[in-house]
Amino acid sequence: FYGQRGLAAGGGACNKQRTSWGCSYHMVSIAVLIAAPGSHAIGPQVVEMLRDLGGPPLRWLAQGEAAETDDFEQLAAFRAGITSLPIDVNLVPRAGRRKRLLVADMDSTMIEQECIDELGVVAGVGHRIKAITARAMRGELDFVSALKERVRLLKGLDAAVIDNIIRERITFAPGGATLVATMKANGAHAALVSGGFRQFTSRVAAHLGFDSNEANDLIIDNGKLVGAVAEPILGQEAKVATLLRLAREMSITRADAIAVGDGANDIPMLLSAGMGVALHAKPKVQGGVRIAINHGDLTALLYLQGYSKAQFHLSV
Repeated sequence: FYGQRGLAAGGGACNKQRTSWGCSYHMVSIAVLIAAPGSHAIGPQVVEMLRDLGGPPLRWLAQGEAAETDDFEQLAAFRAGITSLPIDVNLVPRAGRRKRLLVADMDSTMIEQECIDELGVVAGVGHRIKAITARAMRGELDFVSALKERVRLLKGLDAAVIDNIIRERITFAPGGATLVATMKANGAHAALVSGGFRQFTSRVAAHLGFDSNEANDLIIDNGKLVGAVAEPILGQEAKVATLLRLAREMSITRADAIAVGDGANDIPMLLSAGMGVALHAKPKVQGGVRIAINHGDLTALLYLQGYSKAQFHLSV
């Protein structure tokens, strides 16, 4: 879906056509600049550097914070020149930028916590669970085995603590509600797909306006966690399967989907989508996908699709 592999490298990606004058270039990608919210880092010095390197003029999506320009030969040099600034620069295909399906991870993506870690803190085994989570997210442990190991440590925990955690410990990632509302207002389906737990995703999805949510089920008996998860466990393969199933049901292709996540188990999903975004992600994730956002918030996914800030919807 991204055309030539050269698109990811950032230098003059194009299709060549031989003419009597030699080679003519048809640009097939757009460079999107997204600054940290409130930083206004895309300032005069950035515009001047772009001009000095022979780049095309910027088209503003949000003055000082988001802009786009056509790919150009010195884009790699431009990127290198602004590494000290809180600006992400990514290449996206010119064609088909607006997506009709959003598939999002939940933990550390749509919310700022890992729910299983929060359960661990309440259960008094937080340090043990967090250590396993960190290794799994870095891709050092098999996701399913790591999930089962962590859930076993929660055996006997009162299920009522889930409501307390959602109310007192869960915070929503900046830009998430705007991302969902804007895409839905433009006819897209928004799906929350998590390797976490339905007891959390159902509440998070409802709060943010997602159309659907899928996750694992914590088994509860007599009001207590039994230390197990219902089978089959939703892991990285299931995330991909969900994306493909939703695309089929909508009579679209996976090229019409945008996916976002931060952990190693999200990589196959991100690679399966037409636009896969690693959001404040682990190094293994950033190294495995083409688009990474390290400074922007979830509204970056809208800028990547060509939405201007004036087109954002704050509620559904």
